[in-house]
Amino acid sequence: MRFLTKEVKIALTAIVAVVLLFIGINFLKGINIFKSSNTYYVEFSNIDGLAVSNAVYANGYPVGIVRAIDYDYSRTDKVVVTVELDKKMRVPRGTHAELASQLMGGVNMSLVLGPNPADILEPGATLSGRPAEGMMTKLEDALPEVLAMLPKIDSIMTNLSRLTADPAIAEMLRNTAGLTASLSRSAAGLETLMSHEVKPMLASLGHTAAHAEKLMGGLAATDVEATMASLQQTLHNAEIVTDNLGRTAASLNGKLESRDNSLGLLLNDRQLYDGLNGTVASADSLLTDIKARPKRYVHFSVFGKKDK
Repeated sequence: MRFLTKEVKIALTAIVAVVLLFIGINFLKGINIFKSSNTYYVEFSNIDGLAVSNAVYANGYPVGIVRAIDYDYSRTDKVVVTVELDKKMRVPRGTHAELASQLMGGVNMSLVLGPNPADILEPGATLSGRPAEGMMTKLEDALPEVLAMLPKIDSIMTNLSRLTADPAIAEMLRNTAGLTASLSRSAAGLETLMSHEVKPMLASLGHTAAHAEKLMGGLAATDVEATMASLQQTLHNAEIVTDNLGRTAASLNGKLESRDNSLGLLLNDRQLYDGLNGTVASADSLLTDIKARPKRYVHFSVFGKKDK
């Protein structure tokens, strides 16, 4: 064919190469040019490193990509991000976008869907964007406070180093180790005591409690009223005996003090006492003289009685 000249073939090859290059570049960016999509706009005050072709997520699922990022020179506090979402994606009214920083770098955009899925925004609508209140945001907010605390931490570490270098601390640690070992030995001794002595003692207490229970049962079965009546009668008899003994003692004491009987006269007559005392003295003198001069009172003769 005369139409397919060499120049035409070269031109067609170049066009196909450009198309393939365009498709390949978009494919590497994650853009499927053969898939229909809807365009929305999101306004941020700070995109925190968001880049074109970054994925857009809804409930953790990728539903689109970032197509373009434009700075609003008329309002220096706004950055407009153009996103393309899957055509099947329905964006409820009240939806906003959040940017979350990743630990390994990069920024992800997530759509926080509105509450009413029946009230849908039309393509081309503008959404509000804000930073996500995630861990990285909290760390960034806390960073000034951490920086302010660093001098204090350094001072504390210096004091700790000085304190740990004190020989008294080492001595205290050694004493603590010795105390710990002593406590371990005491615990082992206590365990031995509990197993070898306390358990038998508890068993003995159990037997004692059983015997006491039996004794209480026997006491409960005893006729307590009859026993108390017998005890009261015994006490009454003892009281009567005590009274009789008291009267007898009083009578005996009266007779001993009276002079109308022999025992009373014997105990209360002074003359009788003096006579008896004199008789005893005379008898003692006589016995003394007999011992000193026995021949005066006793005579012995071998040949019979001598006539006087």
